[in-house]
Amino acid sequence: MSVATPAPIVSPDHLLDAPLDDLLTETGVEIVDSTITDADFFGAVVQHKSGRLLLAMPTGRSELEHDTVARYLLAQVFHVDLPKLPAPFETTEL
Repeated sequence: MSVATPAPIVSPDHLLDAPLDDLLTETGVEIVDSTITDADFFGAVVQHKSGRLLLAMPTGRSELEHDTVARYLLAQVFHVDLPKLPAPFETTEL
């Protein structure tokens, strides 16, 4: 994903250990509810026309899934080197 604004430097340890709300504040990313209800959809990074990054996350998922996917998507967009998630998780860059 191309990011119009300079990407914050996020270490793998900080990405995995910091409270999610702190990470979102530090990176300037906002979580929004997605209207996608497909059970195979776990979330997406969307760049708003303002340049702000949004994590579009489905509602009604467990806190663990929500937290894990949000952190993984942050790692992807800010190029933090983490191992890939196991199947059925798959990321696609458009």
